[in-house]
Amino acid sequence: MRGKCIRVTSCLLCSLFLLSCSTAKKISIEGRAQGTTYHITYYSKDSKSYQKEVDSLLRQLDLSLSTYVPTSLISRVNQNDADAVADQHFTTVFNKAREVSVNTGGSFDVTVAPLINAYGFGFTKREKVNAAMIDSLLRLVSYKRVRLEGGKIIKDTSQIMLDFNAIAQGYSVDVLAYFFDSKKIHNYLVELGGEVKASGRKEKRQPWKVGIDQPNEDPYADHALKAVVILRDKALATSGNYTKFYEEDGQRYAHIINPTTGLPSKHNLVSASVIANDCMTADAYATAFMVMGMEKAIEFLATHRELNLDVYFILDDHGAWKTYSSEGLKQWMQEY
Repeated sequence: MRGKCIRVTSCLLCSLFLLSCSTAKKISIEGRAQGTTYHITYYSKDSKSYQKEVDSLLRQLDLSLSTYVPTSLISRVNQNDADAVADQHFTTVFNKAREVSVNTGGSFDVTVAPLINAYGFGFTKREKVNAAMIDSLLRLVSYKRVRLEGGKIIKDTSQIMLDFNAIAQGYSVDVLAYFFDSKKIHNYLVELGGEVKASGRKEKRQPWKVGIDQPNEDPYADHALKAVVILRDKALATSGNYTKFYEEDGQRYAHIINPTTGLPSKHNLVSASVIANDCMTADAYATAFMVMGMEKAIEFLATHRELNLDVYFILDDHGAWKTYSSEGLKQWMQEY
């Protein structure tokens, strides 16, 4: 008799779930933010559009974390404004950045800003980079030389600057996801600049599917997919060195800078996609793995299983694309 009760209860819950899904309506909103675009799809019973609220949240995030806004909090920190006090957004991102820096031995480091600027990928004019300049700027790069104390950002030297671009977009996705959670909306897909967080399911109980692009140096070319991943209450972020680069004097300079050497990351790993519980974590580790290269990244994953990260790497093997996927991801993906 007890078993029958359990089955009846299960059927009732399933019926209620299907009824709830059938009454919820699909809503899509999109726009521009943080130098890129966003697309959000969610299911809501009241059919309300949250476009204004989303745009407002993104503006708030820019005022805290964007180095391209001269009056933002991070810009004031970089300008050594004594009155700058860390808000919740800044504090959350700073603490996660430090955590990832510690875990990766500095492969991820938000104090790399002076080098990023020198190479022309930051918020200042590009300079003529040489070995002497790199050595000089490396003295300013170390997550160990900056800390938060009582809401104040303490730097060992005023020349240290921060750049959250390798983590802030993932955090922005998380903030938007938390917003929909607060509205009791549990079925959504948030995408900002290619970083994604999925919750629940689509209509007809179908899972959310997210594509991973085939690397292509032509920004105007059609984006062919290399793989499709099913996301179940997870986030995915991708970092690559095939879109942001330039060539000068026969040298190629890509935007992912190794904080240890001061040089653009150079190896055959061209794209790193990371799946984690939150997008901020996925975003930061995707960059760290691009700095490490595939072999060191795989070694890192083997010794840090507690992080529960899954990865999909795309490598350039003398002009031929090769891939690597973690065991936990293989059952949730389809390659092309």
